[in-house]
Amino acid sequence: MWFRNLLVYRLTQDLPFDAQALETALAAKPARPCASQELTTYGFIAPFGKGEDAPLVHVSQDFMLIAARKEDRILPGSVVRDALKEKVDEIEAEQMRKVYKKERDQLKDEIIQAFLPRAFIRRSSTFAAIAPKQGLILVNASSPKRAEDLLSTLREAIGSLPVRPLSVKVAPTATLTDWVKTQQAADNFTVLDECELRDTQEDGGIVRCKRQDLTSEEIQLHLSSGKLVTQLSLAWQDKLSFVLDDKMIIKRLRFEDLLQDQAEQDGGDEALGQLDASFTLMMLTFGEFLPELFEALGGEEIPQGI
Repeated sequence: MWFRNLLVYRLTQDLPFDAQALETALAAKPARPCASQELTTYGFIAPFGKGEDAPLVHVSQDFMLIAARKEDRILPGSVVRDALKEKVDEIEAEQMRKVYKKERDQLKDEIIQAFLPRAFIRRSSTFAAIAPKQGLILVNASSPKRAEDLLSTLREAIGSLPVRPLSVKVAPTATLTDWVKTQQAADNFTVLDECELRDTQEDGGIVRCKRQDLTSEEIQLHLSSGKLVTQLSLAWQDKLSFVLDDKMIIKRLRFEDLLQDQAEQDGGDEALGQLDASFTLMMLTFGEFLPELFEALGGEEIPQGI
């Protein structure tokens, strides 16, 4: 139960999160299979365990874990286009007339409806942790759209969810560029061997480096020519490594063996115990890591009126 990506959202108002009330609210929006004519469905699932008795809210210490599942019917556009072309060619050949846009659109809708029951199903799950005392919701996703799907469905379920993406006072590009340029990150942070450099011009170049010595003359030349660091791999203490981008998205989050071994030891022999120990230790680690990260990036920005 280790998050691999992280989008951080700040609760802008005190919101009482009662586990039982949240369980009841999520149960009103359960995940379900797509009906024969549905393209997509979205709803909540149990983060741990299976079956009807598995709780939709997992509580550990002061933290709550929830999960949602999206189900899509996959209908490739090329399949629809080929079937539409075949149908249009057939009509024009048999009836000796031109098929115009309005009729084409109608034919396309009919083809989609006919193909939907046979379309492949794709399922994807998204996990989110709620830390009420810290006023944060942490979503295991690198796509803001994917995170917003979960948050908007949670908002519908509980009636109100005043959150915004967490932002910092200094543009992350400025801080990350400075760290690479000076070859010195903030306390407890270490620059690793991967970055993305972008030219400030609208059509400027992009340089992506992997397994590269970022202190090299080549990298410094790119910086001196005006490129900015928009993505950088970092380590925090001896516990985490990750990639941070200019939109405050944390990707490829990796918990070091020290933490994983501790969770394994704390969790005992049962699978649920292992999952619970991993989740708890992850959240306690985030409780130390995230404030240090925000401070290193200039401090959290609190918009006026909040």
